[in-house]
Amino acid sequence: MPILQADHLEKTFATGDAGAAGVPAVRGIDLAIESGEFVAITGASGSGKSTLLHMLGGITRPSAGRVLLEGIDLATLDDDALAVVRRRRIGFVFQRYNLLPELSLVENVALPLVLDGASKRVSEAAAAQALATVGMEHRATHRPDELSGGEQQRGAIARALVTDPAIVLADEPTGALDSVNSLRVVELLRRLVAERRQTVILVTHDPSIAAAARRTIRIRDGLVDSDTTGAPPA
Repeated sequence: MPILQADHLEKTFATGDAGAAGVPAVRGIDLAIESGEFVAITGASGSGKSTLLHMLGGITRPSAGRVLLEGIDLATLDDDALAVVRRRRIGFVFQRYNLLPELSLVENVALPLVLDGASKRVSEAAAAQALATVGMEHRATHRPDELSGGEQQRGAIARALVTDPAIVLADEPTGALDSVNSLRVVELLRRLVAERRQTVILVTHDPSIAAAARRTIRIRDGLVDSDTTGAPPA
């Protein structure tokens, strides 16, 4: 069974005009993601790729179709149960790092576990391990404003990993970074897949970033335009 599956996924957004038809962002997508895959979702701005990712992660509920994560139909969950699944089984990485400025890096990384009821000792020990995974253990006590953009994004990836999620969803994670830090972040994601068998889905508009993934799904006008798998990058 795929670790993540979408069946005829659709999303239509209301226009604000009661008499107007909605705007379709995703128009019937089927896909299956296997455990340990590194998948890039690409497409032009407005193609529906981020909307698709948000539905896969349970952030946005689809207008039609369903998403199965580890065999669980997310549409059958109420908001509280869905929030638990997102917190425990899905790691999110966004273009903006979303680190809380008043917390140290290790406290930011530990936050998902704290919200889930773990003790400070247990959560910060797990956070320290996650920071070591991304090479940021030496910056654990620093606040976000004391870190570079690349360091903040690596910290955000550590936060996504701290719960040992089934899947990591990264939405334009290099969009706010320069070329050097972009390559570092993508190489880190590649290493997570190669060494930890972490499943990663990356949304990007940049072909050079998408090239890091073995499988590339191109979205056009809310539909899958192509779905290609090549040899693992050298």
